[in-house]
Amino acid sequence: MTGTKPAGPAPAVTMVTASYAGTVLARAERTVFLEGNHYFPRETVEEGALEKSWLRTLCYWKGLARYYHIRVESHRISNAAWAYPLPSPLAWRIRNMVAFDTAKGIVVQTQPAHPGNR
Repeated sequence: MTGTKPAGPAPAVTMVTASYAGTVLARAERTVFLEGNHYFPRETVEEGALEKSWLRTLCYWKGLARYYHIRVESHRISNAAWAYPLPSPLAWRIRNMVAFDTAKGIVVQTQPAHPGNR
C-alpha cells in the first residue's frame, strides 16, 4: 500500500507520581507541566489526601489558586497543594488539576510505566 507507514511500537507511556514519606498522593499517566510543576488531574489524587485550606493566592496570568493541606496518616502538611478551579483563559488547561509543593517534602517523580500497570 502506498503512503502507509508500518505500525511501530506503541508510544512510551510515562507515569508521574507525587508522594510524601513513601505514601502515594497522586499518580497519573498524563499531567500538565507548567512553571516547573506537574498538575495532576483531580481524579488521580488519592481520596482523603487533601483538606481544604483558607489560603488563596492570585497569579497575574493563571488566576486565583485555592490551597489544600496534605494529610498522610497523622501528619498534616500545611498548604502543600493547590489548584485553579477557574483559571484565566491562558491557563485553562490546568482547570481542576492539582499541583504539589516539592519544597514541603513532597516528591514528584516521572518514570516509564510498565505495560502491566495500565
